[in-house]
Amino acid sequence: MARAFLVVMDSVGIGGAPDAHMFFNGTVPDEGANTLAHIARACAQGEASEGRLGPLRVPNLDSLGLGRAVQLASGNLALGLGMEPAGVWGVATEVSKGKDTPSGHWELAGVPVPWEWHYFPDQERAFPKELVDKTCALAGTDGILGNCHASGTAIIDELGALHMRNGQPICYTSADSVFQIAAHEGTFGLEKLLTLCEDLAPTLHDMKVGRVIARPFLGDPQNGFFRTENRRDYAIAPPRPVLTNWVQDAGRKVYAVGKIGDIFSMQGIDVVRKGPDDMLMKHLVDLVDIAEEGSLTFANFVEFDSLYGHRRDVSGYARALEWFDGEIGKVIRRMGRGDILVLTADHGNDPTWVGTDHTRERVPVLIAGAGVDALGHIEFTDVAAIVARHLGVSIP
Repeated sequence: MARAFLVVMDSVGIGGAPDAHMFFNGTVPDEGANTLAHIARACAQGEASEGRLGPLRVPNLDSLGLGRAVQLASGNLALGLGMEPAGVWGVATEVSKGKDTPSGHWELAGVPVPWEWHYFPDQERAFPKELVDKTCALAGTDGILGNCHASGTAIIDELGALHMRNGQPICYTSADSVFQIAAHEGTFGLEKLLTLCEDLAPTLHDMKVGRVIARPFLGDPQNGFFRTENRRDYAIAPPRPVLTNWVQDAGRKVYAVGKIGDIFSMQGIDVVRKGPDDMLMKHLVDLVDIAEEGSLTFANFVEFDSLYGHRRDVSGYARALEWFDGEIGKVIRRMGRGDILVLTADHGNDPTWVGTDHTRERVPVLIAGAGVDALGHIEFTDVAAIVARHLGVSIP
């Protein structure tokens, strides 16, 4: 019986979204953003040489059609890419009105977002008084810190010491539909932070805020602060059954690697494996070896986005792509007869663009394995259909 491995390269967009002019980083529209092509250009021009040198080298992804996908999506030639593909490739366009993690993943799993997300204004007091009061009541504090748009690493550097003294949670947001709470694991407590986020999540979900994210950190003012791996996302549940439900309802097993379980509120998930991206790759290799027949493994590799895209680190993003390419080649060589590997993305995050927000882009769809016809231009929801058909699972 066939198996399927669906892997999301978080934020690896390829430009060309037809409605990119309607999405903004600050006051600048996303039209013209192209995560992959602009990284390749920077590498070719010697502008991404921290920890690496020369043109972008992703031969395994390119052999599956990555360079051709960039060209089809945006008309842009990704410098150094474009070899004759050995795999099946295409370009997916999103219809949901967001450039965020839940929108992209839900739609890749077959269900576009049927509502407009709520976003908090970029102003000194970003959150309404009722929400602040509810947060304080649940946290047992007389106030919160932050209450603004901020970078997660910058705000703990700025407010971490004060938070440790007064115990008030650091609450902040971004251009995404998200409410994030940072707290020190030692002085505030990890379990207290997780409980706070879990108890607050229904209020935010009623507002159509996509996620409440717990952002625990450690460290001290003298030596600096750092975020831990105990992040937890409390995401609003999809409005209808998604690919994971379809597979599970057919009596098959679903493995979630990375933050997939959080994104889908554990709907249709049997087994969860977490960790940093290098550990997630080990989990993926292991599941290629042991996942049962007929199963779905759904993985997200987030560090392209979280460590390099948002921080506008072109060299780091290029290093991550080259590392991933080498590792995914090993995965492909271990696949069994009848397996399928689908590589795609959920949005863009062009590290050469202005601001620090995601960018509205089309995404590649690269397929290794048997039984899939040529793709061309498709929709995000077609990815779920490809996987479901390969597994012989009914599509509602």
